[in-house]
Formats: sequence, C-alpha cells, structure tokens
Amino acid sequence: MIQSECPIRDDFLREGERLDELHRNGYFIIQDPKRFCFGMDAVLLSGFAQAKKGQKVLDLGTGTGIIPILMEAKTDAQDFTALEIQQESADMARRSVACNHLEEKIKIVTGDIRDASDIFGASSFDIITTNPPYMIDTHGLKSECAARRIARHEVLCTLDDVLRESAKLLRPGGHFFMVHRPFRLSEIFVKMTACKIEPKRMKLVYPYADREPNMVLIEGLLGGKPRLTVERPLIVYKEKGVYTDEIYEIYGY
Repeated sequence: MIQSECPIRDDFLREGERLDELHRNGYFIIQDPKRFCFGMDAVLLSGFAQAKKGQKVLDLGTGTGIIPILMEAKTDAQDFTALEIQQESADMARRSVACNHLEEKIKIVTGDIRDASDIFGASSFDIITTNPPYMIDTHGLKSECAARRIARHEVLCTLDDVLRESAKLLRPGGHFFMVHRPFRLSEIFVKMTACKIEPKRMKLVYPYADREPNMVLIEGLLGGKPRLTVERPLIVYKEKGVYTDEIYEIYGY
C-alpha cells in the first residue's frame, strides 16, 4: 500500500504506526510494520466475497480491520462486525474505522474465535468472511513476533475452530467466504462438509501463469447441496513487478 499524508490528528497514530491509502472511497488503514500488515490475500478475499444490502456480515480474525473496511466500500452491505483476539490489532482496527467515519457501519469486537457463537449468538449472520492462519504447528518457520506468529500459524485457533463457529453463527442458507492455501484443500473440503458448510465456489490464485497456485478463494453455503463451481484462475503478475488488469481492478488502481 502507498503511505499517504495522514488526514487525521498526529496524536491519533501510536508510535511506529503509519496510515496507508486503500484506493477505495478515500479510505485509509492504520498499520504497524513491526507487528503485521495485511497482504494481498485479504484484498483478494474482499473482492471475492459477496454481500447484499440488509445482510449482516461477520469477519473472523479481522486483524486491523482490512476486510470489513474494503467490503463496506465494495458491496451494498452496511452492517459489519469484526472479531479480533489481539488487543493491539483490535485497537488499530477501531481507530481505522473512526478515521474513515464508519462507526455506524463497522463494529470491532475483541474476543476469541473459539467463543464466537457465545459472544454473538447462534444464527446471527448472513455472511462470514475469514482470512485464518494458514499453517499448522509443524508448517514453516515461526516468526519471533507474537502478532505475526498468531496471524500465520494456528496458535490461538485452528481451521476446525473457524468452521465449527461459522456453522453456528450463520443463518440457514448463509454464505461463508475464506482465503487459504491450496496445499490444505482436501482437508478444507472434508472439514467444511462435516460442518454442513457445502463448498460452492472456488478460485485458485497463481503468482504467474506458469507457476503453481499459492492461494485459494472458497465460498461455502450452510446447508447447501453438493455442487462446486471452479472459476477461471486469477493470475497476479503479467511479468515481474507488473500486475494483471484483474489485480489492478480488485485493488482499485
């Protein structure tokens, strides 16, 4: 993201934080590079997820609030709730919401995904979005930064936790949107169907046309019948340093 001149009071930002422009509706987001900054996966999910006017949307593990802020700009939905367990990230998300004057549309709640259905109550949402930790305990190198480790590895919640709570939180016929890694696809589908969230739509994301996919976007339907649509793949780069037209469109450039 492009660092832009701060449109809010200097004392609104904490030490080490910056304000990044989102290129949507004049919105900005507060981030701390020492902790964790959102990546392309969150932006792609905000473009893949769908929400209509009057629908209630919940983002699980929102981090600094990037997905609800972008979805408020891209969809007709006006009722967003976002759950985040890390106090510092939730605080940044609240200040970003305030910075963009979205307090009436986006509510940030500090809490544990594993307790989400107790926090909000069963069958409370029409749409759930989530960009969960991709790596289980044995996958990859773990960051020394706790915030990054929690965001990337299943330290405080697992895929099972996310799917279990989503199945409880969604209304019958509710939609579930997630970005994840392709290497866990078979596990994801098995666990989604076990929770009665039927996979309905999938899009693979490739860094280059001749490389293997490194992300997958998935839509599920609570109580849906088996039928999966595999959409044409999304290619990120035409060549090194040059995005494809579809990526530019999703980012709003």
